[in-house]
Amino acid sequence: MPHIPMIDYDSAPQVIRDAHDEELRLRGRMTNMKRTLLHSPQAHRIYAEWFTLRAELLPQVDDRSIHVFCRAISEEAGSKIAVTFFRRAITLSGADPDALVLRDVDDLLDRFGRAIVRNSRAIPPKIWAELKARYEAKLLVDLVALGGIMLATAVFNNVVEVPFDQELEPFAATGA
Repeated sequence: MPHIPMIDYDSAPQVIRDAHDEELRLRGRMTNMKRTLLHSPQAHRIYAEWFTLRAELLPQVDDRSIHVFCRAISEEAGSKIAVTFFRRAITLSGADPDALVLRDVDDLLDRFGRAIVRNSRAIPPKIWAELKARYEAKLLVDLVALGGIMLATAVFNNVVEVPFDQELEPFAATGA
């Protein structure tokens, strides 16, 4: 049972309904996490900056690599909702998340995402060297910030015990 209920749209203040409607307009869906975050439109807006950072990365980092990075963070953080969200994204891109062959960049971002969660104070120097050889400082800042929001998302889902979204069920890992 979640520690914080999702908003009730019909009885919510107008500012919350407006934020809800804007989220639907921008992204076309409303997850259980967003329905919970919307108790604070400010908190919702901050977490939604994930999409802004993703857009900043897209010219140099493709969606597949972003999904691999975020799935790695989600797996290490133990967030079933976030893991399944990215399993769905990988599946909808035409790949099998259970048999995904990682390209070099995917492998790098997978290792980086896992290292962030395992010990953010001790990212292996080899990973940093590979990242710096591939990306400029601005992109690295955006990537680390995206990772931070992703980790915050996993933590929020875990701490609040946000209910698992029914639409994600077909994409859940076997035994998850």
